[in-house]
Amino acid sequence: MPPERMKAVVYSQAGGPEVLRLVERPVPQPGPGEVRVAMRVSGVNPTDWKSRRGGSGRELAFPELVPNQDGAGTVDAVGAGVDASRVGERVWLWEAAWQRAHGTAQEYVALPEGQAVRLDEGVPFDVGASLGIPALTAHRCLTVSPAGPRRLGPGALAGRTVLVAGGAGAVGNAAIQLARWAGATVVTTVSGPEKAELARAAGADVVVNYRIGDAVGAIHKAAPDGVDLVVEVAPSANAELNHAVLAVGATIAVYAADGELSPPVWPLMQKNAGYQFVLVYTVPEADKVGAVEDVSAAVATGALQTGVAVGLPLHHFPLDQTGAAHAAVEAGVVGKVLIDVG
Repeated sequence: MPPERMKAVVYSQAGGPEVLRLVERPVPQPGPGEVRVAMRVSGVNPTDWKSRRGGSGRELAFPELVPNQDGAGTVDAVGAGVDASRVGERVWLWEAAWQRAHGTAQEYVALPEGQAVRLDEGVPFDVGASLGIPALTAHRCLTVSPAGPRRLGPGALAGRTVLVAGGAGAVGNAAIQLARWAGATVVTTVSGPEKAELARAAGADVVVNYRIGDAVGAIHKAAPDGVDLVVEVAPSANAELNHAVLAVGATIAVYAADGELSPPVWPLMQKNAGYQFVLVYTVPEADKVGAVEDVSAAVATGALQTGVAVGLPLHHFPLDQTGAAHAAVEAGVVGKVLIDVG
């Protein structure tokens, strides 16, 4: 039986990492259609610290919130309407805190059963806690082109060339691994030699340091007919490069903002190319379900992993140092920040 009370990290006002505090609160009970998960690892993403900071004068959606969308653990109780056989199941969680007050930085969390996805035996909890936002965002970017595909799997991107901006980031790393699994040729841009090594470890076919040499020329050498898809983290800064290397019918999938973007209409028209903007939280339900299934399949086959060996160094923090974990992500640490909960 679980204890009656648990440790949780909460905040009740927007601000820096200092607003996070460790408290004790009752262990939640799963409602109808929900599972309760004994958390092992909580993942931290940029969206978590951005939500915590809020905006000037912004009121929080709830009086008190537990941060972090992603995590992994074991189902220890189920609510009405949920198959009791799920108790004991290892799971990875996605969007636990989206429009909810209860994220994964706590010892137990109750959430809709569909957001707790089976994690095969032998797959580390660290992998499960590193999926969620990065992997589902990468999947959406790789499947949002009008030319398809809508789902990922072996061969789904065969014959395509994908350019991943920022291949050493968490989304970039997931995009490289998923695109390679789907059969694409992957080109990625990075800002230095250390990040280049991480991108190669992730599986990129061609790594271009955009700070030295002719980045456009290097990409054209790898993709003479242009790139079919761009997974973009800095659309404004990279606009000129992107427009110079697009193939006819290409799509630039943008999942982050770095300022205003004013794309040149005629050059994009000439190539029948365009932008598609991606926010993982509002992906249509059917597409989100497909993404969850595809990401799980990639993990099950070993095609999507974590750790320095695949270009994603892990940084662990204890639960009582969640503020430091958030600060590390906010400062731009390279790799994946994880919080050891249980």
